[in-house]
Amino acid sequence: MDAGSLGGIFLALAGILAGLWLEGGHLDQILQPTAAVIVFGGTLGAVMLEFPLQTVFSAAFRLVGVFLHKTNGGDALLRQIVAFANQARRKGIVSLDQDLPQVADPFLRQALMLAVDGTEPSELRRIMELQIDNISEIEARIPAVFESAGGFSPTIGIIGAVIGLIQVMQHLDHMDQVGRGIAVAFVATIYGVAAANLFFLPSAGKLKQRAREDQRLKEMALEGVISILEGMNPRMIAIKLASFQGTAPPGKSSMEK
Repeated sequence: MDAGSLGGIFLALAGILAGLWLEGGHLDQILQPTAAVIVFGGTLGAVMLEFPLQTVFSAAFRLVGVFLHKTNGGDALLRQIVAFANQARRKGIVSLDQDLPQVADPFLRQALMLAVDGTEPSELRRIMELQIDNISEIEARIPAVFESAGGFSPTIGIIGAVIGLIQVMQHLDHMDQVGRGIAVAFVATIYGVAAANLFFLPSAGKLKQRAREDQRLKEMALEGVISILEGMNPRMIAIKLASFQGTAPPGKSSMEK
């Protein structure tokens, strides 16, 4: 569980509801199904018009990653690469071929496979950097869905407000319906602005950070494999790759395992 994401959205909602309560308001004043249908239905429709349906479904699936996220595994990746460097130094890089099936990361496995097959470092870098760029381009579409939703929802909220005001103007002789129309008008605006600034845009930002973390790990893996291919000392590789993590390299005992 991502404590920051869960705590952030809880704190934001709690602050708004606390402010409503301090002003003497009640929760049922902002629970308007009509306004919710207008804002969320309209926003979803606009997003589906802008993006392919598969991208929208992928974004909905990836939304789980905002609240549930594994640790990036950078330290484990660093130790694994250093272990491969020690093995390649003792037995030759071809000896890594038998360990390829046990490498869980498909990017690292492919880079090692190319290295074992005798690919030149410059060519290996070109191939894998092209893959990183393509993956990054695909991953960038997911946050873009939520950024678009964050742009649409306030405007859809205004549409809901206008619809509510139209109803008010058409029923001035029925005061009970006038009150309902005004409520829908203002609540629709609240839903649109709140959804954009409390959910859609923050979710897009968090998913961008997740994508950047994954890209950084791929860059670290690529740099490590090329360093092994070039015959760099394992201790130097550890120091080099530690800069991707912003931490100190593992101790001597860890590097020799």
